[in-house]
Amino acid sequence: MVHWAHLRLAAAVMAMLALSAPVPAAAQAMPGPLVQEVLVKSILVTLSDAVAANNFTVLHAKMSKPFAEQFPPEKLQAVFKDLVDKHAVFDAVVAKPVIADEEAKIDEKGVLRLKGHFETTPKQVKYQLAFIPADGTWKLSGVTIDIE
Repeated sequence: MVHWAHLRLAAAVMAMLALSAPVPAAAQAMPGPLVQEVLVKSILVTLSDAVAANNFTVLHAKMSKPFAEQFPPEKLQAVFKDLVDKHAVFDAVVAKPVIADEEAKIDEKGVLRLKGHFETTPKQVKYQLAFIPADGTWKLSGVTIDIE
């Protein structure tokens, strides 16, 4: 169940990193819809758990190295303070289908960009996520969440 208490957030927007060593877009294949859904839901549920526990170490571990260096757990805690203060819980996204607002793309720097939302009630969860390839998997390199 989604729990919000009069919540209107344009929660913590973390700047997308400019990668120092971009990977050519052709070097990494576009993940299929199922992989994209797993990426989105795993990050959002991890973020929801981090907010509920006010502990961002697990989210930090899922981040790309450059992003993690820029945002240690303590900084993530500060960035997402509004969500923590409002006790935002949005783990209901697991039971909802991902609705893409834009087609998934890998940009010229090799960053996978996913933008969409979930039809959750009473508030809709919107997200923009960025991932870079690292160690054979996609690692988080940027996140924006908006709950309205």
